[in-house]
Amino acid sequence: MLDYRFIKENLEAVKANIAARHMKADADAVVTLFDRRTALVTSLQSLQTRRNDNAKAMKGKLSDDERKALIEEGKSIKDEIAAAEAELASAEKELENAARQIPNMAHPDAPVGKEDKDNTEVKRVGTPTAFSFEAKDHVQLGEELDLIDFEAGTKVSGVKFYYLKNEAVFLEQALIMYAMNLLRKHGFTPFITPDVAKEEILYGIGFNPRGNESNVYNIEEEGTCLVATAEITLGGYHKDEILPKEKLPLFYCGLSHCFRREAGAAGQFSKGLYRVHQFNKLEMFVYCLPEESDAIHQKLREIEEEIFAGLGIPFRVVDTCTGDLGAPAYRKWDLEAWMPGRNGGDWGEVTSTSNCTDFQARRLNVRYKDDDGKNKFVHMLNGTAIALSRAMIAVIENGQQADGSIKIPAALVPFCGFDVIKPKK
Repeated sequence: MLDYRFIKENLEAVKANIAARHMKADADAVVTLFDRRTALVTSLQSLQTRRNDNAKAMKGKLSDDERKALIEEGKSIKDEIAAAEAELASAEKELENAARQIPNMAHPDAPVGKEDKDNTEVKRVGTPTAFSFEAKDHVQLGEELDLIDFEAGTKVSGVKFYYLKNEAVFLEQALIMYAMNLLRKHGFTPFITPDVAKEEILYGIGFNPRGNESNVYNIEEEGTCLVATAEITLGGYHKDEILPKEKLPLFYCGLSHCFRREAGAAGQFSKGLYRVHQFNKLEMFVYCLPEESDAIHQKLREIEEEIFAGLGIPFRVVDTCTGDLGAPAYRKWDLEAWMPGRNGGDWGEVTSTSNCTDFQARRLNVRYKDDDGKNKFVHMLNGTAIALSRAMIAVIENGQQADGSIKIPAALVPFCGFDVIKPKK
């Protein structure tokens, strides 16, 4: 959430940012409500001053009539204060609701555009994998090698659910251990996080837990949701806390199940494991000082690149356009891996990393005490270390061989115990 005064003092820039993001939000209403709240606060403070003056007067030498008049005045002031507090509380809630619709400001260098086709490629590592045979997609390979069962997943749980089987089970665990060990080398504190979070935490992070556009599963009558990412649970970990400045930055990584409704997602680009209702993911999350966040954002991107370069997967990095950022992000980079079976060969997003500045911290009230003695909001960043389902696509499709087998990246062999998945006899 943006600072109310910032919105008022930078109104035209805020409105231009909303337009560049192709979002609907009323910045003018926020300014009007902010001014109204300010006036109500001033009025309430005036009433509180009158109450204090009345209380002081009651301590003096008074006649019975004077005391009676002061008592009546005190009762009247008390009623006025109660009414003013109720009006202020209502105004603050209305202001907060309006301000929550305002997205974070975008980085000046973020490409202006509406959707992912407007993203800008900034780096490419490796070249798209070429085969001397017709490449298969991971769905066909998974069925032929008895690694993935979509049919049983649909029968038992519904569409976009699946079973991993045989070597695929070890392959997923190998990917987890490979990425987890790499993050340990970079000084991250590891977590296995809860699969459920309160709605207030989702609101704070920037997820909408209710409504037709919500991408999360709401648990009815509980005020909680299944998490869509460990960003939610790691971001809520320090809610309402003042973090010691000397302990910052905090580097966390969280392994969690992720549940997403993926409403409306269909078609070739959502085929198989690419877009599913449940998957596992290792997420990076950082709390830091404002002056550190740009450099740390670069570091998170470099870690993502290190993970996929270590797997020998061709990939490219794109600077995400304003319309595809998501409300909390100031800047976001996506890492897209080459997927030979994706519509005849194409790039597919496998990780992203976002600098959310103090946008989430304001909503979750996560602060630090600066050297001037004032409490200030931290900056919060997140990044996917590895989303297992999509990483699996990249490994399977790029590793396929002419005989129908799949060659396993050397970095994973120590963790899974085999270097090739062979056709079953």
